[in-house]
Parts: sequence; C-alpha cells; structure tokens
Amino acid sequence: MSNTPMAANPLTRAVLEIDEYASGLGWDQPARLFALVDTARLRAEQPSLADRLGLDGGEQAAALTPIEQEEIPAGTPLDEFLGTIAWPDAVTGCALTVERLMLPPSAEAQVPKDLDEAALTTWVAEHPERQEVRMTVAVLRDGSRESALRLREKDSPTEVLTGSDLVPGLAQALTATFED
Repeated sequence: MSNTPMAANPLTRAVLEIDEYASGLGWDQPARLFALVDTARLRAEQPSLADRLGLDGGEQAAALTPIEQEEIPAGTPLDEFLGTIAWPDAVTGCALTVERLMLPPSAEAQVPKDLDEAALTTWVAEHPERQEVRMTVAVLRDGSRESALRLREKDSPTEVLTGSDLVPGLAQALTATFED
C-alpha cells in the first residue's frame, strides 16, 4: 500500500489498494474478485492468516482487508459467475476489478442500430475513440459502494477517478451477492 493515497473512508482506501495491486500486475488481466473483511476481526479470529497477510497491527491498519479469491473461470460471463457467489458472515463486503473498452459519450450517437452483442463488441473495439479502462468496484453488506476508474492512457495513481456511482450496474451486481 506504499503509493496509495490516504483516503478518509475505509471502503475508498480498500478500492484504491486493490486498484494499486491490479496496476502492479499490468494491463490485459482477467477480472479479479476480492472478499473484504474487517481487519480487526481478522486479526482477532484468524491471527495466522493476519500474519501471512502482514497485518501486524503496528501501523495504522486499514479497517478493511481485501483478500483475493480464486480465479474467475475463463469463458464464464461475469453476471453468471456473480450469480453463483454466496459469502460467509465474516465477509463484510466484496470488490471486483475488471478491464473494459469504453467510448466517450460523444461516440454513443454513432453506434449502429440492430447489432448483436458480438458485433457491438467488435464495433467498439475498432472505434478510434475507444479507451481501455480498469474498473474496481467495491460494496459492503450495508449497501455502501465505491469505485475507482483508471484509463490505460493515463495509467498513474494520480489519475484514478473515484466515486460511489461510477459503475452502478456492477455495484448492483456485487450487492446482489449478499442477498439470500
């Protein structure tokens, strides 16, 4: 967490920590899922795991610790995969980091009508104004949400945009993983 800007909100800190971690892995990575656990509870209930994660409590620890989950199965649509998740009570929240192609709002009017999903994906991938973006979205059981967006062309910790409603559809899908 060396270069992560200090944010007041623990959820924002967790999102920025995950964004920094994903940034260190480089681009063209698969989606990654993280459980968010209360750091103090983790130290109390799982001291050996806390030690392996380097959570000694000596420094001012973040209130939430992200724990990367198993790899998302290749070829499985993200919405289908998220529909299979059930979190144990010890998990306070979850986060997902995923890369996508994005078009600026000015290009939306140019989208041809009647394209199926595959054709639309190809059209966006070939558009001259497309931008690659890494989205990190986190939610808590209580409904709190936070997001971080990083453009590939502005790949710097100082150029990360944060906000609670930047990727509302993905936040809603992650929130649904906590519903019975």
